[in-house]
Amino acid sequence: MAGQTDPHISLFSPQEVEFMAEDEMVEIVPNMNMDPLNFIAGDYGRFVPQIPTQVPLWLAVALKRRGKCTFRPPAWLSVDNLTQVLEAEREPQSKFQPLPSGYIEIARLLFDHARDDIPDMYMVKSLVEDIRDVRLHKLETNLGTFGADTTAVKMNNVSAMEVNLVRPFVIRALEAFYRHDKPERDADRDARSSSSSRQPPREANNEPRRPLRQR
Repeated sequence: MAGQTDPHISLFSPQEVEFMAEDEMVEIVPNMNMDPLNFIAGDYGRFVPQIPTQVPLWLAVALKRRGKCTFRPPAWLSVDNLTQVLEAEREPQSKFQPLPSGYIEIARLLFDHARDDIPDMYMVKSLVEDIRDVRLHKLETNLGTFGADTTAVKMNNVSAMEVNLVRPFVIRALEAFYRHDKPERDADRDARSSSSSRQPPREANNEPRRPLRQR
């Protein structure tokens, strides 16, 4: 996969991140009768008109392109929910709000292929973009707190795209801290080694051994 051999670039391309997000399960409303579809990833259906069913996003998009279904947007992709998320993200010292790992890619695919199924689509799209910008700014602020003692980074509720963006910087920063501190660690190790080598040797015990007691 692209980037896996070079830690200084993103591990995944944007297309690969979107590919992984397409496994998210979404709800559709079929408008046709169809037997279950059998794939390596699983079996989906049977499809009955006006009966909602769950399928992966990639299959939902394929059916939508053929006019075989409509989408039911996920609950998190509503004006009310996204407004609450945006307000919470803007709070000082706030944590990242829980969203699907591929929320940006999922929203983009729905905007591209199911805009007629999303109420207030333009407002929803604007809110998603605002949330993305606020979260990226928060990521940059958090990364600015790195120090020489940082050995690992843990951030909850960060999306796949956001992790992909900051991964190269985190790797370079940790490597720089390690290289900066390595001479000091080597000097401390050499000092301990030379200190132990200067200790006087133990005197040999020349006392005669006691004979073993015979039973």
